[in-house]
Amino acid sequence: MCGRYVRKGDKQKLAEHFRARLNPPELPMPDADYNVAPTTHQPIVRQSRETGDRELILARWGLVPFFTKDLKDIKGLSTINARSETITTAPTWREPFKKRRCLVPVSSFYEWPKEGKPPKQPYAFELSNGSTFALAGLWDAWKDKEGHWLQSFAIVTTEANELMSRVHPRMPVILHPRDYDTWLDREQTEQLPVDLLRPLDSDEMEMFEANPKVGNVRNNGPELLRTAVAAAEDGALPL
Repeated sequence: MCGRYVRKGDKQKLAEHFRARLNPPELPMPDADYNVAPTTHQPIVRQSRETGDRELILARWGLVPFFTKDLKDIKGLSTINARSETITTAPTWREPFKKRRCLVPVSSFYEWPKEGKPPKQPYAFELSNGSTFALAGLWDAWKDKEGHWLQSFAIVTTEANELMSRVHPRMPVILHPRDYDTWLDREQTEQLPVDLLRPLDSDEMEMFEANPKVGNVRNNGPELLRTAVAAAEDGALPL
């Protein structure tokens, strides 16, 4: 699964990195978020229905399906992650997968061991080159009884690669930049990009111990990653 991540870079830098326009131009978001948690509003990149260009918008993490009658109907259900194995069949995911795919900008993401008793040591995962990357996402739009729209998203997960499996059996789908256009294409609804739903090669990633304080959503600062940096400098093995 993927339940916490890091996003660095202000909105302008993200827009430039993903070659997207801000929508709206005055998009309200902090320059960095070191402890992104579900139900918060975060930037995603999608293809504009009007122009076909990429646009950067804010959406709630935790997908609310378009057919939802009331938000209370999904309370207690986890819609922050979409399993790649059921993405074409599950009612919550199959329509967004056809025509509402998005990129989720990320600098690092956290994971806790699936096995063992708490407190568990969290780990940070990032690309070996240290660059911002994109997780495969799905978005949807839901309208409440008053006519207000809520846009939301989920992160697609797949089986873990060799590195990730040392901590957890699953991982988010990390997309290569060469595949961004294919993933975002709203017109491609017949030959869906299921081939992209695979784990990234372990050689392209690094894993470090993260600061245990990341477990509290009220903690949000670069110190959450300092433990990871120290581990890298010391050459310490993560497990």
